[in-house]
Amino acid sequence: MTQPRPTGTIFFILTAVLIDMIAVGVIMPVLPALVGSFSDSKADNAFWYGVVACSFGAANFIGAPILGALSDRFGRRPVLLTSFSVMAGCLLLTGLARTLPVIVALRFVSGFSQSNVAIAQAAVADVTEPALRGQRFGLIGSMVGLGYILGPVLGGLLGGVDLHLPFFVAGGLAVANAAFGWFVMPETLPAERRVPLAWQRLTPFASIHELASLGGVGPLAAVISLAYLAQFILPATWALVMQFKFGWGPRETGWSLFAYGFMLVVAQGFLIRFVLARRSPRWLTLAGLLSAAVAFIAYGLAWAPWVIYAAIGANVLGFMCGPAMTTLVSQAAGGASQGRTLGSLAALNSVAAAVAPAIGSGLLVAVSGFPADDWRLGAPFYASSLLLLAAAAVAAYTFRRKPADRPHAT
Repeated sequence: MTQPRPTGTIFFILTAVLIDMIAVGVIMPVLPALVGSFSDSKADNAFWYGVVACSFGAANFIGAPILGALSDRFGRRPVLLTSFSVMAGCLLLTGLARTLPVIVALRFVSGFSQSNVAIAQAAVADVTEPALRGQRFGLIGSMVGLGYILGPVLGGLLGGVDLHLPFFVAGGLAVANAAFGWFVMPETLPAERRVPLAWQRLTPFASIHELASLGGVGPLAAVISLAYLAQFILPATWALVMQFKFGWGPRETGWSLFAYGFMLVVAQGFLIRFVLARRSPRWLTLAGLLSAAVAFIAYGLAWAPWVIYAAIGANVLGFMCGPAMTTLVSQAAGGASQGRTLGSLAALNSVAAAVAPAIGSGLLVAVSGFPADDWRLGAPFYASSLLLLAAAAVAAYTFRRKPADRPHAT
């Protein structure tokens, strides 16, 4: 099998991830409002949105290692295209849903199918030399951020017309992505590098254990877990906290996520290459965790919308933390196990996506009765800051015990 050219492959992967993330971003500002349309109070809204978010994260947790291992066995292309197709169907059906149980069930199936970012990362790793993977993973992160720029704004505008309309638009984008991939996506994993399925490795817990046992990465598993948990509290609670504090609707939420995504693109798509040319992924991991911890405190204490935007703009290093950690994991993985290893990393991500909404919604239910100017409404963000500080402490201890890594070349 002829190995695809790295430039063409990476271009496709970045385009596919962008379309995928726009489809995801379109529904972000309106999903809490859609769930709230079936709720009678702020506390009910927070609770049921937590249930919806937990169902998505739990399915992500189950699906990530399975999709990663399947891509190691059958190739990246068929698994990625199938996930796009299932995602499209779920989004379109969610637009037709009129009861909460149906929405919960569809978000569960969506969570399984959207465990595909790890496959995109594996495809990039297939055609990228190790020294450049940090930059390439940063480009994937920048596409995620660009999706957050375009998707939430579009979703906020469409949600102002009808709460169900963004789901039809997102479903249409997912259909377009599957069609695009069918015609132009190359296969990045040659047949000689594929590995048989080991059924005992398809469980998420076995996948996480495998990640923890990787030489040089095992001690980072706790850091990654804490960081992911902290980060996933934000999307699980952002819209509702801002609604409670400032009375924001889908439109205002969409613009705030636009700003968040813009900084993600700038940091991971452009600035990270300069930082990694001068500093190691370990340094960037530690600095990013501390920066994000400060930003979360600012989100929680914000007394006016401009404080939110200022904190987002100042958190440059925090937005680079994810690719730095992914680089450390990828470098420890063998060439034939990139999909399974990055699927294991996605499994940690998915655990956080499943647990974080329960933590965030539980805290929101507890503080939902406080007035809009009460500092305690930021409780979910304070919890995230504590988790990030704990992750930074574990990272500092781990890095001190091991030889320092070198900066990456550009």
